[in-house]
Amino acid sequence: MSVLIRSVDGMTEATRDTAKIRRRSYDRPHALSYALLIALFAGSAFPLWWSFVIGSRQASDINLVPVALIPGPNFLTNVLKAFETVDFAKALLNSVIISGVITVSVVFFSTLAGYAFAKLRFRGRNGLLVAVIVTMAIPTQLGIIPLFLLMSKYLHWTGTLGAVIVPGLVTAFGVFFMRQYLVDVIPDELIEAARIDGASMWGTFWHVALPAARPAMAVLGLFTFMAAWTDFLWPLLVLGPTNPSVQTALAALSAAGGHTPDHSMVLAGAVVSVIPLLILFLAAGRQLISGIMSGAVKG
Repeated sequence: MSVLIRSVDGMTEATRDTAKIRRRSYDRPHALSYALLIALFAGSAFPLWWSFVIGSRQASDINLVPVALIPGPNFLTNVLKAFETVDFAKALLNSVIISGVITVSVVFFSTLAGYAFAKLRFRGRNGLLVAVIVTMAIPTQLGIIPLFLLMSKYLHWTGTLGAVIVPGLVTAFGVFFMRQYLVDVIPDELIEAARIDGASMWGTFWHVALPAARPAMAVLGLFTFMAAWTDFLWPLLVLGPTNPSVQTALAALSAAGGHTPDHSMVLAGAVVSVIPLLILFLAAGRQLISGIMSGAVKG
């Protein structure tokens, strides 16, 4: 009997060792994984690199066959030409103000509303949440005409940054995103403990919900800043040529050459316009990955 028990124990230990070996082999990245990641990175980075290459060369080099992949010596010259053709410095400042204000507002109010929908109990909560979600199904283009009439005839904000900032101060997607994150990440017992200790409703939000929501706030802030920075249609309608954003300034650069635009100048300006997004991504990259991973392993 003891021999049988020892043999069973030996088989169990062997099975465990085999499972550990298989688990380690599964956890270890393979050469194919690295190859796929490198291919995806190269495919994603190639348009930006090609824009930098053409932006550092003469405009005629865009027609070179094979495609030029080595940068030239004219990048700073083309950038200065872009700044002289349109007021690109003012466009960069305007876009920083617009994107920064919209990002701070969307992240704060979306976190506040998301916490209310996730953890507070009040009459009509589910109906209001459904109403917020339904607005996400309405195309933005349907509201452009009445919104433009409101800005031009009643508020007289056309040509000002407020006409771009105010409509984007809060988004339905931000509210829904933060609500879904906060539903599971904050236990109800933690909120009840804070209230028992004497914390007010605002104090509970500030000291309990806000620290827990930081990873999701970083993700939402990055996406919101990118959306505001790359927005083109609405700034084109309400901002004049004397008060441009980055995207309208790039459109003005494309139109500056008439039928034959200076592609090197335009792409040099496009590369400059991407630099703030790269800086923001590098600064918020750790929080972005943390937010994605916490959502991936939740539950």
